[in-house]
Amino acid sequence: MRVVGINGSARKGGNTAMLLRHVFAELENEGIGTELVELAGKRIRGCTACYKCFANKDRRCAVKGDAANDCIGMMDGAEGILLGSPTYFTDVTAEMKALIDRAGMVSRANGNMYRRKAGAAVVAVRRAGAMHAFDTMNHFFLIGEMIIPGSSYWNIGVGREIGDVEKDEEGVATMRILGRNMAWLMKALAAAKGE
Repeated sequence: MRVVGINGSARKGGNTAMLLRHVFAELENEGIGTELVELAGKRIRGCTACYKCFANKDRRCAVKGDAANDCIGMMDGAEGILLGSPTYFTDVTAEMKALIDRAGMVSRANGNMYRRKAGAAVVAVRRAGAMHAFDTMNHFFLIGEMIIPGSSYWNIGVGREIGDVEKDEEGVATMRILGRNMAWLMKALAAAKGE
């Protein structure tokens, strides 16, 4: 089993990546492989509403030449998906929104290809707006018929400068519990499928 975590932050290795790595640590303790994809420095554009994915049905976006199809392929091949974003003006980054729109459209064009995978959102925030970003990513999971594990609180870490989230003890604990719950869920889903 494997979880791909996609970090929508413009800062590679920043607070969002740190939070995702706390979730990964618990998944890895349970024998689940992890892979982090950072969108920082990568080109990704929004959906053009061409609907070619519905005609092609090849589990990929028809728009080529950016990071979207690599991410879509990794998400398709994983049993669990983590989406992480800092809070930009009370929502996810433009890069994360572009990925959500394109991966979501490709999924719907291909019979909800992420159906019954485990999916969880992780948010880094300085002060406010985290719930909206959290909701945006969770809506992607819910409309795709994915299953979202919970934690002891919303999956949010507070910090502005790189490394500040490490001082948020409750946020770090929330990520670790999320990782354990995601591992449990993935194992339960695998057992239900007879894997």
